[in-house]
Parts: sequence; structure tokens; C-alpha cells
Amino acid sequence: MINIHCLNNISKAGINALSSDYQLVESLDDADVILVRSANMHELDLPQRVVAVARAGAGVNNIPYMDYARRGVVVFNTPGANANAVKELIISALLMTARDLYGGLNWVNDNRDDTNIYKSVEKSKKQFAGSEISGKTIGIIGLGAIGIKLANACSALGMNVIGYERNLEALNNCKKILPQDMKFTDTVDELYPLCEYISVNVPFNPATKNMINADAMSKMKDGVILLNFARDGIVNEDDLEVAINSKIVKKYLTDFPTPKIVNMENAIAFPHLGASTEEAEDNCAYMAAMQVQDYIENGNIKNSVNFPNLDAGKCNSASRITILYEEVEHISQLMKKITECEHKLNHFIHAERNGFGYAIIDCNEKMDQISIDAINNLKGVISVRKIK
Repeated sequence: MINIHCLNNISKAGINALSSDYQLVESLDDADVILVRSANMHELDLPQRVVAVARAGAGVNNIPYMDYARRGVVVFNTPGANANAVKELIISALLMTARDLYGGLNWVNDNRDDTNIYKSVEKSKKQFAGSEISGKTIGIIGLGAIGIKLANACSALGMNVIGYERNLEALNNCKKILPQDMKFTDTVDELYPLCEYISVNVPFNPATKNMINADAMSKMKDGVILLNFARDGIVNEDDLEVAINSKIVKKYLTDFPTPKIVNMENAIAFPHLGASTEEAEDNCAYMAAMQVQDYIENGNIKNSVNFPNLDAGKCNSASRITILYEEVEHISQLMKKITECEHKLNHFIHAERNGFGYAIIDCNEKMDQISIDAINNLKGVISVRKIK
């Protein structure tokens, strides 16, 4: 029986999809697998028996995934599972700010005691006059699952869409599912001055931290509306305040309220609602659960953030073991040890990523414990797991 502990409430769509070989446990100490959404795991004392952590969502800044890699814990996320929910929220925010619905709603709330409000509104509504988004240009920075859906939605609403994606291979792969008339820039700096709206849709990492800073905003068109539904650390708040005060940025909309943002004029923050739909929570939970189950039962890795993806299909051989290792230069020693089991070896695949590697070995007869221990004792090997 595989024990699963949930650090947050996880949709039953995921839990119920697991086979009868899995059970929920209340104690973290009894867990083999952890499912998590937003809980901060950086200070968590992770039990040694844990082999996998699955984040029911895309962002993993709440998980020390590289530290977990060194311990042999595979960390999964669910990219794309909540993409439609985030796309719809961005579109909602875009329309809301274009028509100043936020200002209009605040005026109605402030004047709720006015018995002649039906007359007063005719005198006051002109201050909330907005503009239509049709014919306007939106720049989309980052063309992952969310960026692709956003680009198609904006195009369908009559907007001109310009995109930038730093990963050229990913860009080439996704062009066929993007609007045919969409334009692309070679650099993000080329995108900035062309747009009335800019949406940032990139993961938060050292390369994107504070990427929207004073230099970036100085290149934007005056009066730009900036949408950040990715992560708060991508936009430099001090520089943003200066840009708003100088009218470079007309409005800033984000899903990440911070003490500075919520007190900043012309900044509108939502309470991190991007994936907060029933459908997105179901999709994320189901995807996380199925990825974990495939890893536990077959050793396959899909959508890991700390180990390479590797798929050997369903385990139909007499025996299968998996190996997590680091320091790629030791792969030759690993391969040498594997070939010593040549009379048993049926299939051997491996992949490396960011200094960590993963191997799946199928044998046509049971792998003995002596051979498993010999592999486990090789320099650079983090852990060996017997699937069958």
C-alpha cells in the first residue's frame, strides 16, 4: 500500500482516480508521496521514506526541489492543467481595466446611500469612460500553455498579438497552434514599445526575477497597461511605482497582492485567483495523481522539475529497477555495472538534466539484491528503486 499525505486540500478528482493500492494518511511521517498546492515546504522536515512530491499546479517556488533531488525525491508539477483558468482571469482583468469597471464599481459602492443615484450616475459615468480592446496591441511575454491560450483568445477578440519566447525550440513547436497573423520579436526589448497591453507569462526563476524593471518599463509605450499573473517577483515594485507615477504605466494588474502593491495607486491586485476554479483544481489534482501513480508503478517520469523526463512504458518485464543519480560523468561507471548483468538485461534507457540523471532498467529475470546493492553503492548514485 502506498501512503499519500496532502499538505493542502486536494480535489477528490485526483484522489479518487488513484487505484486501491493508494491510501490517504493523516500523518506526514507515514507518507511515501506528498501532494501539495501552496503550502511552504522549505522549512518542512521531510521524512526519509518520501519518494515523490507532486504540486497540483505549475509554480514550484514553495518547494525546495533541488535539495529534494539530492535526496532522491522526484518533484512533479502540472503545467497546463490550470492554463484555461488563468487565461480567463487575465482576459477578465484586461476587459475590466479597459472599461474601468473597477473605478465604476467603487463609485457605485461609495454612493450606495444616494437616493437619487440613478440620476447621479448620468453625471458621473463619464469619468469611467474606457476604450475598446479590439484593434489594440497586446504583447505576450512567454508562450507556454497560458501564453498560447491567451494569444488565441486575444486574437479572437480582435486584438493584434505580438509574442516573445526566449526558448526558440518551444517557439517553433507552438507556432502552428498560435494565431496565423500573430507577430514575434527576436528580443523582449523589441516588444515593449509596440504594445498598449503587456502580459507577462513566464516562470519565476533567477533569470526572470525583476525582469520588468526600470530599464524595461522605460522602453514601454506611455500609458501601457501591465498584466502580471505569473509571479510577483518578476516585477520590481519600486521601479513599478516610479513608472506609474510618471504615467509610463497606466494600470498594473496582478494576482499577487503585496503590502506595497495594495497601497499603490493604479495598481489592482487579486487574491491569487488564477487557478481557483473547480475545473482547474480538478485538472491539476488528476494530473498530479496520475503522474505519481505512473512513477510509483512503472518508474516513468513526466513533468518533473528536478529530474529528466523518461518513459519506458508499462512495466511488463520480469523485473524493473530505476536509478536516480547525480554528477553525469559517473554514467560510464553506471553503464559498466549494468552491462555486467547482460544475461538479465532486456532494456536500458537513461537521460540527464541539470547535473542529475535517471535510468530505467528492464530485465528478463529477477534482478538479485546483490546486483541492486552494487549499483546503489556506485559513486554518484542517489537511490535505486525496485519497481518489480
